[in-house]
Amino acid sequence: MNNPLSQYFRQPAIYIKLPSQGSFYPPGSFVPTENNEFPVLPMTTLDEITYRTPDSLFNGSAVVSVIQSCIPNIKDAWKMPSLDIDTALVAIRIATYGHELEITTECPACQTLTDYVIDLRTILDNIRAPAYGKHLVLGDLEIFFKPMTFKQMNENSMIQFEEQKSLEMLQNQAASDASKVLAVSEVLKKITTVTMKALAQNISLIKTPQAQVTDFNHIAEFLTNCDRSTFAKIKEHIIENKQQAEIQPLRIQCTNCNHEYQQAFTLDMSNFFGAAS
Repeated sequence: MNNPLSQYFRQPAIYIKLPSQGSFYPPGSFVPTENNEFPVLPMTTLDEITYRTPDSLFNGSAVVSVIQSCIPNIKDAWKMPSLDIDTALVAIRIATYGHELEITTECPACQTLTDYVIDLRTILDNIRAPAYGKHLVLGDLEIFFKPMTFKQMNENSMIQFEEQKSLEMLQNQAASDASKVLAVSEVLKKITTVTMKALAQNISLIKTPQAQVTDFNHIAEFLTNCDRSTFAKIKEHIIENKQQAEIQPLRIQCTNCNHEYQQAFTLDMSNFFGAAS
């Protein structure tokens, strides 16, 4: 029997286009639409509780749960390309609380604290997708790129966070200099390994005159053993793609001294999914 209250269930509040345009999603993880526009539902009370659970936020499960709840076309948010995440979260925030968000910013010139209201629709409109169709040619090599999945990005971030914590603890420990140096060296090696892994996860294919290499382990081994110049050019290209996909800093003018400065805008701010401003 159909629920007679179903007509009162939440309805789409806005429709969005994803930066990826539906590319890079594995089969079964995403349902496309004819016009590439996707409905975004407001969060439920359960979604809000989920998003405010620290452990769930840290391990990424809260983000996955809320995205799948509010953007039904995304069936497996773990597999969504990283370049769609900011758009999805900003859109969910707009659908739930409206397009205005109040932030407090400090002028670097006079240290005046000022509250600003941001129109999140402008943030949404300015998110851009990197040109992943552009590949890199290095001698005989042609290197093709892809965005990381949310799962890959989250796992790498968790490992780096834990290793950074280990590094801080080691520096505060009362141990001999020799043992500290050895322990710090091991942690830095682990961080380097994670960085190498993340770079390899951004590469979809390397063409040589004899082969087309897609195996992750082969690509990771190549990055570990290629010359310094080749590695630097690949890393630079991946960083450039990442920067293009990031939300750009806000341009702020101080109301006290008229100094103009840039304010970073991040989605991990404590009030982003808090009460409406």
